[in-house]
Amino acid sequence: MKKFYITTPIYYVNAEPHIGSSYTTIVGDILARYKRMLGYEVFYLTGTDEHGQKIAQAAREKGVEPQVLCDELAQKFKDLWKDLNITNDYFIRTTDENHMRTVQYFVSRMLENGDVYKGTYEGWYCVPCETYWNEDELEHDEHGHNLCPSCRREVQVIKEENYFFRLSKYTEPLLKHFQDNPEFVEPDFRKNEMLKILESGLKDLSITRTTLKWGIPMPKDPEHVIYVWVDALINYISAIGYPDNMDNFNKWWPADVHLIGKEINRFHSLIWPAMLMSVGLPLPKKVFAHGWLTVNGQKISKSLGNAIDPREYVKKYGNDVVRYYLVRDIVFGKDGDFSEENLVKRLNSDLANDYGNLLHRTLAMIVKHFSSIVPGISSLEEIDKSLISEYEKTKEEYISLMDSYKITDALDRLWQFIGYLNKYFDETRPWVLAKEGNKERLGTVLSLVVESTLKVATLVSPVMPDSSKEVYSRLGISSDFSEIYLTGWEHLKDRKILHGEPLFKKFEKGKEEKFMEKEQIKGQAETKVENVVTMSDLIDIDYFKKVDLRVAKILEAEKVEKSEKLVKLQIDLGELGRRQIVAGIAQFYKPEELVGRLIIVVANLKPAKLMGLESNGMLLAAKKNDKLKLLTVSDEIEPGAKIS
Repeated sequence: MKKFYITTPIYYVNAEPHIGSSYTTIVGDILARYKRMLGYEVFYLTGTDEHGQKIAQAAREKGVEPQVLCDELAQKFKDLWKDLNITNDYFIRTTDENHMRTVQYFVSRMLENGDVYKGTYEGWYCVPCETYWNEDELEHDEHGHNLCPSCRREVQVIKEENYFFRLSKYTEPLLKHFQDNPEFVEPDFRKNEMLKILESGLKDLSITRTTLKWGIPMPKDPEHVIYVWVDALINYISAIGYPDNMDNFNKWWPADVHLIGKEINRFHSLIWPAMLMSVGLPLPKKVFAHGWLTVNGQKISKSLGNAIDPREYVKKYGNDVVRYYLVRDIVFGKDGDFSEENLVKRLNSDLANDYGNLLHRTLAMIVKHFSSIVPGISSLEEIDKSLISEYEKTKEEYISLMDSYKITDALDRLWQFIGYLNKYFDETRPWVLAKEGNKERLGTVLSLVVESTLKVATLVSPVMPDSSKEVYSRLGISSDFSEIYLTGWEHLKDRKILHGEPLFKKFEKGKEEKFMEKEQIKGQAETKVENVVTMSDLIDIDYFKKVDLRVAKILEAEKVEKSEKLVKLQIDLGELGRRQIVAGIAQFYKPEELVGRLIIVVANLKPAKLMGLESNGMLLAAKKNDKLKLLTVSDEIEPGAKIS
């Protein structure tokens, strides 16, 4: 049996869970489900981090004991994961007795190996991040205050007797590990950040506190409490039995991937591996540090009122829609923005139009012309063979991308195939075949489409398990999602299908919003360049600052069918992710001439539909007489760079 061990960070219980903490957990669930679908035995771990100064402070403010606060908030995380249908195999809490014993055992091993010593710490400490910083790592505000480089809140000077971990000892071993394992930390730009720290040399790390009591006591010196981050990192091995159940530990360790947010990359990519080296345990295979999630362009914050409960959206749109949107619109590894407006666009376009409608009209024809029984495939024509070939390429690329944690790219590829399927349906014209009475050909076409839809439902099941289960049910399959349905083309022959409501229902806007959207699209289509600027046309600097101009790299380009002017472009906007824009430049550039160019785009333009295609942004070009030229930049500038 193939095995896969995946973890999320354990979430700090000084505040309630929200869409940001849910994001990592949903991604972890998608990857766990994906591996199970491929036949792996999976261990998916998540949990809560419950020690440290922030917890003690939050409990004091509420007038309760720290353990009471931890119990209350840990349960809220558990309840949320249950409501979001997260399939974690274990939920660890750092206040669990077995975890605390493991932490003391682990630190004792570090002591015995000579990697921990007592000294005096005097330096800068960030309470919100529970992190020590060196002087040269601090940032500063306009008033000269020393700020934490992670959260930009003011740090304080601490002087106390501490135990220290000889982190400096592991600078060279870690550098060698990074060199020997180039995919140890991903994405690459996060790995490079860690390499810069390593190349400047690691400094020993204070790993205890004496001014705090809410934590795990130091072995043989209970006046000291073990630093919360040392305590937290050890959860990854305490959860699988270390050191009491070594059979189970050896079954799962090392972890295949630690999913984390970028702000805790240093702890997971440098400190945790050094700790493991100290006690002689293997290192995790991969640390994947993703970006931050904002909501409508703002950082998630209780004070801004945008620390939203994802259940609000699940109740409104469905769990699958929220999951799909999070990993389709937000490139895993980069910063991303959660926008309800964009979620609705994905629901209406990708899910209701492209995927759901294809299933709906195919099943309707099987019910009408074959009494609800899938007829099966007879002789294949060239167009059918091309469809099968396209699916095989899609499956291979999808699996390769998912194995590389490129979930957004994998879904992009799968939706290309769904587009191909819709085109196949339209070009084979099954309604004409039915009218002509050509039932054998009609049966082949409908069977190929419905078999392809089964394969799509299987591939996308990790992302959208509820809708995929519904597709299975409508196709007469009661078994779990399995890779057996990804090969062969006669799984559904002679099965009785069920035809019901559309798989996804469009979310309809109010009439006023629809009108405004139509007017915007109309306005974009009719925009003309004027040569004269009057005083009334002038704008001030604050108005101009609202326009977000970015450098973008063109990844793909293709002419839009049935249009003489439009070209569909897939562009890379760096940390803003990958987008599609549609531009009227087909008369001036061939698609192959565009790929690889670095252009300038308006990144915060409201999305519009042109010829039924969604365009998320606008490129800049200059026009003189009948000639048009794209505005481009030097190849020294990275995609996503902001133009100011």
